[in-house]
Amino acid sequence: MKALFIGGTGTISTAIVKRLVEELGWEVWLLNRGNRPEAVPAGVHQITADIWDEEAVKEKLEGMEFDVVSDFIAFNVDAVERDYRLFKGRTRQYMFISSASAYNKPAASYIITEGTTLANPHWEYSRNKIACEEFLMEKYRKEGFPITIVRPSHTYDERNVPLGVHGKKGFFQVIKRMQEGKPVIIQGDGTSLWTVTFNKDFAIGYTGLMGNRHAIGEAFQITGDETLTWNQIYQTIADALGVELKAYHVASEYLSAVGDKYGFDFEGSLIGDKAVSVVFDNSKLKRAVPDMMTTVRFDQGVRIALENVLSHPELQVEDPEFDQWCDKVIATLEKAKSEI
Repeated sequence: MKALFIGGTGTISTAIVKRLVEELGWEVWLLNRGNRPEAVPAGVHQITADIWDEEAVKEKLEGMEFDVVSDFIAFNVDAVERDYRLFKGRTRQYMFISSASAYNKPAASYIITEGTTLANPHWEYSRNKIACEEFLMEKYRKEGFPITIVRPSHTYDERNVPLGVHGKKGFFQVIKRMQEGKPVIIQGDGTSLWTVTFNKDFAIGYTGLMGNRHAIGEAFQITGDETLTWNQIYQTIADALGVELKAYHVASEYLSAVGDKYGFDFEGSLIGDKAVSVVFDNSKLKRAVPDMMTTVRFDQGVRIALENVLSHPELQVEDPEFDQWCDKVIATLEKAKSEI
């Protein structure tokens, strides 16, 4: 079997490529700019190109066909329209990475299935993913373009730690605050339910859909089976660090309001996503991919991530602006408490 990945070196796709090559024996090609060669397993074929240079890409793909084409970096309709032009007639299956954030928040039920309404007025990213899905489904219905839609939720790997509230430079400043004994902000009261999935487990579900005739024309959500509260997530991280968790709970609406002028999009990432309890019903996926299961619990996965991050200085990206913002938010709320 032969697969082409557009991207292929990100959090999700790296684990998928590795599993295909090292465990399942696929012939794998990557089409990207070649910026992360260290993430590419031995034996993977590389096409170095800018996917937006459509004519150049078309020339490099001349005469090539694939069993599966997967796009991990399509974020708007222009991107999937381009892919449709490039790969119509070249692949037996086109897999689009959408997002579980596309589900309506809050949904009528906290139990999410593939049939849950798609609508997110809070986050443009999610609305763009919905528009991509709609375009592709239309091409499938009218022309038989062989699509499969995949909706990941919060997937992480050994290079990052899942959090609810962080700055524009990522997770590490929160880890640093924990290590320094400073309070860390958790949205709401920390009791909403959330699912985090290690990329190795995501890869089991994804590769099981590749070349699977039951996946054509269908959408699947892929997550682990472990559901935690945000308090439990942060406590697990603190336990792995061997520090006391000093949680400071702040309403998501407040965080959105006071974060906006600093460029923190908490309306999208919190109100449109992480502030709402979601529990995923993965029965549809497991019918199509019986091997799908959680093999890396969060307490295990976060230790893998922290051990790797703390031993690689280049992954320890500090964010002084976010750190100062956290201190200011907490000081302001404490002052308000004292004045009432």
